[in-house]
Amino acid sequence: MSKFDEIQGEIKTTPGLGKKMAKYSAVGAIIAIPVPVVGPIFGALAGAAVAYAKRKG
Repeated sequence: MSKFDEIQGEIKTTPGLGKKMAKYSAVGAIIAIPVPVVGPIFGALAGAAVAYAKRKG
C-alpha cells in the first residue's frame, strides 16, 4: 500500500476530514490567486495539507 492509498483511506474513514480539506484548499487557492498560473494550485495543495496535518496531529 502506497502512502497515497493510506492517506486516501484515512480521508474516507475519518468523518468530516474530506470536507475540511476542501474548505482549506479553497482558502489556500484564494489566498494564492496573485501568483500567476500555479499559485492557486499550490495554495490548494498547501491548504489541504494543513487541514490533514491539523486532523492528524
